[in-house]
Amino acid sequence: MSLVDEVVLTGTRRTTPALDSFVVVPAGRAELAAYHRLRHEVFVREQGLFAGSDRDDVDDDPRTVVLVARAHDGEVLGGVRLHPALSGRDLGWWRGSRLVVAHDARLLLGVGAALVRAACAEAESRGALRFDATVQAQAAALFHRLGWVPRERLHLHGRPHVLVDWPVHRVQRLVDATKAALGPLLTGLVDSGAGFLGDDGAPVPGTDVVAACDAILPSMVERDPEWAGWCAVLVNLNDLSAMGARPVGLLDAVGARDASFARRVLRGLGEASRAWGVPVLGGHTQLGVPGALSVTALGRTTTPVPGAGGRAGHALRITADLGGGWRPGATGSQWDSSTHRTGAELRALADVVPALAPAAAKDVSMSGLVGTAGMLAEASGVRAVLDVADVPAPDTAAPGDWLTCFPGFAMVTADHRDAAPRTALPAHVTSQVCGELTTGTGVGLRWPDGVVTEAVSMTVTGLGAAS
Repeated sequence: MSLVDEVVLTGTRRTTPALDSFVVVPAGRAELAAYHRLRHEVFVREQGLFAGSDRDDVDDDPRTVVLVARAHDGEVLGGVRLHPALSGRDLGWWRGSRLVVAHDARLLLGVGAALVRAACAEAESRGALRFDATVQAQAAALFHRLGWVPRERLHLHGRPHVLVDWPVHRVQRLVDATKAALGPLLTGLVDSGAGFLGDDGAPVPGTDVVAACDAILPSMVERDPEWAGWCAVLVNLNDLSAMGARPVGLLDAVGARDASFARRVLRGLGEASRAWGVPVLGGHTQLGVPGALSVTALGRTTTPVPGAGGRAGHALRITADLGGGWRPGATGSQWDSSTHRTGAELRALADVVPALAPAAAKDVSMSGLVGTAGMLAEASGVRAVLDVADVPAPDTAAPGDWLTCFPGFAMVTADHRDAAPRTALPAHVTSQVCGELTTGTGVGLRWPDGVVTEAVSMTVTGLGAAS
C-alpha cells in the first residue's frame, strides 16, 4: 500500500445550488458502490490519473471507513475514505484519501469541504492522534482554509501535490482541562525549593514519611460509588509507588446524601483496602451532602524518587499493567487493570519503581500517559518525545484512548539509556523504553516515518521546573 494518495477537487459549479441539500453519512453497500463508480469516473476517465482502475489495497482493508455526501433523493454527490496510514497495528496515524466530488456538485455546494470536515471528526473519534492527506496543488488552498497545515511538496502521477496535516489537539485539550490551571492557582503556596514540585506525593520534612492525597470526581462518585471507593485507594497507592514508598495506611473523607449511599462508597474503599493490604486508619464521614470522596495515603521510604529527576538525554520508559479492560460506562477514559488481580499481584506493583531505581518517576493520572510524560518533563525542565510505535498498549484499546485515559497502573520513568532494572519486575507488567527527554518544552509524538507531531505545545501545569 502506498503511503501517499491523492485528493481531487476541481471542476465546474452546479447551476441550482441548495445549501441544505445533502448530508454526510457512512456509506452503506449501495452508496459504497456509487462512491467507487464516481471515483472511476473522475480519477480514471476525467483526470487520467490512473489507467484502468484507481482501486488499491486500502479499499480491501476492513478498517477503512468511507463517508459519502448524499442528496435528499439518495444521489451520492461525493465521498472520501479514511484509514490507518500503515498496515498492521493501528498506531493512531490515520490518512484521508480518494476525496471525490461529482462534476455537477462541485464548488458552490461545499460538498468537498463538508466531507473533509467530517473525515477529520471521524478520524479523531476513532482514536487518531495524527491525520494527514496528499492533495493536488490546486486543492491546497481549500485545505489551508479548513485549518490543515502544509508539510511537504511532492510530484505524483505527473502532477504537483502537497502533503498536509490536520492538527489533532486531543492531548492538548485534555491537559488544558485537567492540569493547566495548577500553576496560577498554586503560585506562592507550593515550595518549589523542596525538589518535589509537581509530584503527587510529598515527603514530610524530617521524616521518612511520604503523604499523598487524591479526590475522586464527584460525578464518578455519584455514578459508580463502589468503583469510586476502589479507585480512591488505587490512585493514592499509585502516587506512593511512583516515589518508591511502601504504603502504611489510609485516611478517608466521604460525603454522601444518606447512609445507604455512603455505605456503597465505603464498600468499594474497604474492598480495595483489603486487596492491597493497607489499613484505613481513620477519616471523616458527612451525610446530607452531595457525593464526595478523597483519600490520603501514608507511606515510607528513605529515598523518595522525584518526578523532577529527568535530564536531557535520559530515556523514557513506560511500565504498565495491560491486563483487564475498559470500565463499563467509561470506555476510552478508564481502564480497569486491577479488579481482576489477586492481592499478591496488586501488592507487587509497589516493587516496580524500587526495581527500576530511576532518576525520575510519575504515575499516569488524569492527564493520560502523554500528559504525565509532559509533567515529568516540565518538572525536570526538559521536553519529552514519545515513540508511538514503542509505547506498550493493550490490543483492544485505540491508541488515542490509551494515550489519554486513566490506565489503572502505569508508570513513566526516566533514567540513563543504559540503565536496566536492578531486580525482576512483576510478571504481569510490561516495561519498555519508548522515548527520550530532550532540550525544550512540551511533548512530541514521534511516528515510524520520523515525523514528530506536537501533542503538548508548552508546559502541562505551569508550575515549571523544580529547583
